[in-house]
Amino acid sequence: MQLMTSCAAGAALLLLLHCCQIASIVGHESALTVVKNPDGREGGGADEETEVAVDEEDLEVVQPTEDWQTLKPGQAVPAGSHVRLNLQTGQREVRIGKEQLKYWTQEHRETEEIQSTISPDDLKWAMKKMKEELNPVRKETDRQLTVQHIHDSVASKYRPLDELKRDLAQLDLLVETDVQIMKRLLDQFNSSNSTTEQRLSILLELEYLVHQVDNAQTLCSMGGLQLILEGLNSTDIRLQESSAFVLGSAVSSNPVVQVKAVESGALQTLLTVLATAQPLRVKKKVLFAVAALLRNFPYSQRHFLSHGGLQVLSELFKADGGGVLRTRIVTMLYDMISEKELISQAGLDLVLDASHEERVHQYSQVSLQGELLEKGWCSLVPQLLESTEHDYREKALRALLAMAPMCLDQYRLDSSLLGSLLSLRDQYQEMVQSEMIVGEENGYFAEIVELIHALQFKMK
Repeated sequence: MQLMTSCAAGAALLLLLHCCQIASIVGHESALTVVKNPDGREGGGADEETEVAVDEEDLEVVQPTEDWQTLKPGQAVPAGSHVRLNLQTGQREVRIGKEQLKYWTQEHRETEEIQSTISPDDLKWAMKKMKEELNPVRKETDRQLTVQHIHDSVASKYRPLDELKRDLAQLDLLVETDVQIMKRLLDQFNSSNSTTEQRLSILLELEYLVHQVDNAQTLCSMGGLQLILEGLNSTDIRLQESSAFVLGSAVSSNPVVQVKAVESGALQTLLTVLATAQPLRVKKKVLFAVAALLRNFPYSQRHFLSHGGLQVLSELFKADGGGVLRTRIVTMLYDMISEKELISQAGLDLVLDASHEERVHQYSQVSLQGELLEKGWCSLVPQLLESTEHDYREKALRALLAMAPMCLDQYRLDSSLLGSLLSLRDQYQEMVQSEMIVGEENGYFAEIVELIHALQFKMK
């Protein structure tokens, strides 16, 4: 019994000494962390984890890694390391602590990898580069080399200007201005070697150019206007048509050319072409030129009336059965009446300049109303209402309203006009109802009904 007791006491003493030795190595700041077994239970053969701090000057210090490694007796670990006692093997194991592991994996390792990639040759190159940067002469040389490189790169992509000029000269390219083009065209038109087809092509090009005001004036100064008038007197109807087209485009909204055209006798030439037997397409272009020559130009309108222009138009109106020429003539008369009326109304303003007073004076010399009444236009214009074209009827109604102050007595005596207005009113009112069904309350037909009502009101 005493022998068993002494044996137990000796075992207890050895266990106590072993624990003290562990305590002396681990230190007073050690902590024990219990790790779960694979089956999820704690204790009973499980690994125990502890974080210790030791004096690195007295013991051999082991540098831990990410993996667990076994500690030998007498070895110590840095502060912050994780130490555990494996109860199954009875050995101590260590690895890097959680904070150290995080630092190592995210920052320290990246730094280590970057530093490890710098070779001695790279370091020598960097030192050489620093010396070159500190040398101003070398820097200027490098800058010049860079500029030269850029210049050479650009020069390789683009061709020199002298070389381009030489190539263009070899291609015999000629860039012409509008003036040069018109001069060349007029020379070709005047040439005896030019065919009719070539002259027609030239006139087509000139018509395009004279839409510009300066070009039209330049053409007149070059003598082009006289060539156009000669084309109007040609026996070839194609040249007549094209010449009238060029003339009308040149005088449109161009007072300088309008004056030169009237002084050159263009108006008399145009009226002569209208008074003679000509195809419809020629007369349409000639009427276009006459209208352009008269528009907003009282000087030309006065010459038009003095040369029997209204009489020529009345004969043309009577001979036209289709209504195409009638509509153009009535529109021309309406424009002339409206222009004079607008100038008279503008003359009521208190502030007038000298140019406006001059225009009022010029329009006062145009006795258009008396000429219209004398030449029978009060009975001619209503005939256009017989057309089946809505556009023709609309233009006739506008002209009849504009002529009402001088023709009102004849309107009232014209039974045919009264009957036409009643019939047209009923017809267009039905059309207005159709417009309203589709949502057009103020449509085109409603406008025609308003014109009819306005004329009927004046005739009461």
